[in-house]
Amino acid sequence: MAVAIALSRRGRPVSAPNPNVGCLIVKEGKVVARGWTQPGGRPHAEAMALGVAGDAARGATAYVSLEPCAHASPRGPACSDSLIAAGIARVVIAAQDPDPRTDGNGIARLQAAGIEVVFNMLPAEARAVMAPWWTRHTEGRPFVTLKLATSLDGCIARADGSSRWITGDRARAHGHLERASHQAILVGRGTLAADAPRLDVRLSGLEDRSPKKLLLTTGEAPEGWTAIASPQAIDDVDSVLVEGGAGAASAFLAADRVDRLLLYRAPILIGRGKPALADIGLADLADAHGRWRLSDSRMLGSDRLDVYERAREG
Repeated sequence: MAVAIALSRRGRPVSAPNPNVGCLIVKEGKVVARGWTQPGGRPHAEAMALGVAGDAARGATAYVSLEPCAHASPRGPACSDSLIAAGIARVVIAAQDPDPRTDGNGIARLQAAGIEVVFNMLPAEARAVMAPWWTRHTEGRPFVTLKLATSLDGCIARADGSSRWITGDRARAHGHLERASHQAILVGRGTLAADAPRLDVRLSGLEDRSPKKLLLTTGEAPEGWTAIASPQAIDDVDSVLVEGGAGAASAFLAADRVDRLLLYRAPILIGRGKPALADIGLADLADAHGRWRLSDSRMLGSDRLDVYERAREG
């Protein structure tokens, strides 16, 4: 199942309303096919894997990171029906689909056809990989990642506003990889005025993944940008990377609209500089605890990256 979930990463980003899914088909202990959601959302992962497996799918086990769809579409058959038609004997599912058209129906259809079904295997891991789609589908809003590049003492710039460069080449390259995995990128008016950021992806082979540029402002946005009046006003993308500055970061935190934190820390001290955050509406220190869970930590050259996920019940 871990491999199927890893395959689903290859499907990001895909267009709404399709999730990025991975599928692995195994027979007699050997992998016979792999598949993942294709650009634009179709073909689905199961269709890709079944197409590769051919007759070898009969009697095999399919590992799928999301419950196979059960609803008809003009773009292709339901994946649960395709698995049945291919003669799959067993289906192992990471997470149940929250879409009411499929939720439990895909599982029931497979079971009714005599297929053994195992579900809810690594559901949290599967949801994390498809977080943009999952958040849009269950909460009706985009998944938001907040990026902060700071000194050891929590500054994002010197007192005069100069900030190039706090982190090194490897950390900045990782930041561009993050840009490529988001549909939109946002900065505040102050950052636009001070830095005139391009906000594109400057990694070889990923230049076409540059995200839509959003500006947090109550005024007009320059050509090529889209003005966003508040964190709650974003409604046409599934994933947003908030890059700066302190005002924009604080606005999203105060609105409780941040799902993931990327904290890049350089081994430098600035002293009297610009802090990473302004007021985020914290009334009691006790409320700050238990809100974030460390999910990854690594060194990028001399810089440290810590990734925190929003703590959720269940």
